[in-house]
Amino acid sequence: MLTSKQRAQLRGLAASETPIIYVGKEGITETVIASARDALAARELVKGQVQENSMFTAREACDALSEACKAEQVQVIGRKFVLYKRNEKNPKIELVKAKKKA
Repeated sequence: MLTSKQRAQLRGLAASETPIIYVGKEGITETVIASARDALAARELVKGQVQENSMFTAREACDALSEACKAEQVQVIGRKFVLYKRNEKNPKIELVKAKKKA
């Protein structure tokens, strides 16, 4: 589970990214899920976009893909969404540490 500081850090990193996952009129297909999994394994942080002709909203697409890929939802704005999944073998993004409660 991401903290608000970690989520803010990831939002900042994702701001300069271009969407690489596109959900079109076909919806969330096995191909979309497979490409999302591959992109998350390679990059850890991916941005997706829902096309205008899709029956899905960005929130629905984000929910479905995060569940299918076991990824964290970072943000949903308009037709775009951002997913994060830490690569356990070769992490690329160093998240800010969660503060310990006293």
